[in-house]
Amino acid sequence: MRHSYSKFTFLFFIFFGLVYQAHSQISLDIESGLIFPGYNQVRIPNQTGTSFDFNRDFDIQGPVIPNRIRPGYSFGKNHIFALYAPLTANYTGIPGFEIQLENTLFDGSRSLEGLYKFNSYRLTYRRDLIQDEKWVLGVGFTAKIRDARVLLSDETQTDFKDDIGFVPLLHLFVSYDAGILTALIEGDGLAGGPGRAFDFFGGVRVPLSNYFDLKAGYRILEGGADVSEVYNFALFNFASVGIVWGISGGRY
Repeated sequence: MRHSYSKFTFLFFIFFGLVYQAHSQISLDIESGLIFPGYNQVRIPNQTGTSFDFNRDFDIQGPVIPNRIRPGYSFGKNHIFALYAPLTANYTGIPGFEIQLENTLFDGSRSLEGLYKFNSYRLTYRRDLIQDEKWVLGVGFTAKIRDARVLLSDETQTDFKDDIGFVPLLHLFVSYDAGILTALIEGDGLAGGPGRAFDFFGGVRVPLSNYFDLKAGYRILEGGADVSEVYNFALFNFASVGIVWGISGGRY
């Protein structure tokens, strides 16, 4: 956690200096809030592991507070964003049944500790197809690197599965300037083959000054994969709030 906040502080002060030199080009979107978990279904390996649900069979140790940092650069109708979005949830509980995870059989009659990590690193390009006084409609592509881990442990043994991989996604941005606030929907998503991934925010931005907006709304993070090594599909709901530093009016 300290490492994440160190990155957060470092990026914040770098962009503090840069924004004063190029208000019209650079943005910084800092988001946090609370997570309300939905399902988190796991079976590892897919064919021989035991099916369980972190959010049904265990108790989440919370609250889970996400931090998302997204610097951006815009030129005309073109936008480039980088995103750092770590997510870790810790669990504990007595599931009441044996769980085979990777090469280890856990006794479900005893207390188990669990960890679910899903860190996301993304690079997005967006092109605005509509950009007038009220509406902005943009589409683009996102290159995502996922850094995931599922872990179980008891007093005597620990086993886990790491999954680091590349995921291509489509990007969508729609905003409407209503004067006192801007309503927007933005996110990445793609479904097909053995898996899917969706990360969408819907909410509002309220201008605080020429270069600061307050951001608040709902975010949904859902997806997973059904492949030979892993079966995992998870849903997380976010109550999100943040500050956007850049051009006011929802264009970033």
